[in-house]
Amino acid sequence: MAEITQQQIVATLKTIDSGTASIDIVARGWVKDILIKDGHVTLTLAVPAKLGPQLEPVRAAAERAVHALPGVLSVTAVLTAETAREKTAPPAQKSGREVIALPSVKYIVAVASGKGGVGKSTTATNLAVALARQGRKVAMFDADIFGPSQPRMFGLSGRKPSSDGKRVIPLENHGVKVMSIGFMIAEDAPIVWRGPMVMGALEQMLRDVEWGDIDVMIVDMPPGTGDTQLTMSQRVPLAGAVIVSTPQDIALLDTRKGLNMFRKVEVPILGVIENMSYYVCPKCGNRDHIFDHGGAHRTADELGADFLGEIPLDLKIRLTSDGGTPIVAAEPDSPHAQVYLALAQKIWDKLGAQQKMAPVISMGGIKS
Repeated sequence: MAEITQQQIVATLKTIDSGTASIDIVARGWVKDILIKDGHVTLTLAVPAKLGPQLEPVRAAAERAVHALPGVLSVTAVLTAETAREKTAPPAQKSGREVIALPSVKYIVAVASGKGGVGKSTTATNLAVALARQGRKVAMFDADIFGPSQPRMFGLSGRKPSSDGKRVIPLENHGVKVMSIGFMIAEDAPIVWRGPMVMGALEQMLRDVEWGDIDVMIVDMPPGTGDTQLTMSQRVPLAGAVIVSTPQDIALLDTRKGLNMFRKVEVPILGVIENMSYYVCPKCGNRDHIFDHGGAHRTADELGADFLGEIPLDLKIRLTSDGGTPIVAAEPDSPHAQVYLALAQKIWDKLGAQQKMAPVISMGGIKS
């Protein structure tokens, strides 16, 4: 099958009405980036901020139209707001953004999911503790501003980091240094911030913390593929991303979007983990697949990503995480802890096998 071309995609996008004066989205200048890799397509629609909320149907139409092209296996269309700076800056000024340098951190790994409720934060926490138990110097950065969960999962709720007068000293438990916006606010207090405020807080927490020498920083990303996820991927020198999903079809659809988002900014995909993969009856030992089974493995294969492994559905994993002592710390010799330890070793091996590099950011228009 012939490889899909950028020209074919552009021609198809010219058929999509922008919803404003019957002008197509290409003519509007909204199509900013197209990335094609092995039949998987990602594209960005940079639209006026004031129109953003009403243009979801346009984004969906563009996604469907491109997916219908021969040779296209998957499509992710990302809707983002066009800023005044992007409108006026010449191409040379838009080709890149400042990367937040963390020279004392060897590897930064994003743990992400396409949607909420798949156990991403629980997985991130146990992976961090597992890496620490294996002798690595580990940090946890909670990038989920609107739903920070790492203070509770690390048993640090209600505590606040100290300062040496210049930088913030992160809290530590289970051998992992932890930083989260959850340390600064009450656990039940909502955060009602716009995008620039969120990114300002994330940048400050990264820059102003005395991390010390760290082998691996795990970043607990917010769910989805919005502005925060894209900006974190562009501004932080990620060594790779781990995608967490459950076996259900609806979760796997969003897994594709999350994976393709990282590919768009050329962040290496370390692999996919299937959480809540199976349930083992404690009385009879029978294994049941409550939420289906194997979907994440199939999705990883279809998208050309490695499948790292399966995590069971078990009450102990939830209770220990909610209680502030993750299963890897609470019962390190248990079968469940051994699953996380094996996953952590796989991730570490992958990091060692590749050269650490920052993502390449493309912010320009379509190349003809």
